[in-house]
Amino acid sequence: MLEPKRTKYRKPHSVSYEGKAKGNNYVAFGEYGLMSLTGAHIDNRQIESARIAISKGLGKTGKMWIRIFPHLSLTKKPLEVRMGSGKGAPEKWVAVVKNGTIMFEVAFISEELAKKTLANAGNKLPVTWKIVKKGELKHD
Repeated sequence: MLEPKRTKYRKPHSVSYEGKAKGNNYVAFGEYGLMSLTGAHIDNRQIESARIAISKGLGKTGKMWIRIFPHLSLTKKPLEVRMGSGKGAPEKWVAVVKNGTIMFEVAFISEELAKKTLANAGNKLPVTWKIVKKGELKHD
């Protein structure tokens, strides 16, 4: 699972996923990319399942880039614990994905295989998405 090696703070303030992405909003490395159309926190398990779906679809010829990383830890208090006594323990690591963020990119495969593979990966994520080609305009 993806997880940062070290962080400055164990329990950070949460980051909003509302609004449009300022960076990471165009296909930079590959030929096709998976762009989110809504914002969400994407769990490290969801990123891993999408990565496996893409790598199975690519075979040995294609190349994949993962453009998101779960830097943010979300905390949760245990069940049936009274109010107060501080913030809960870190429960999971998430990536903050905003509207227009490119999450995955692929290259060196045909267009129909790229679309099929990215669609399989997108179905495992909790956001609405679309497949974009390199050179298309940034998301508005």
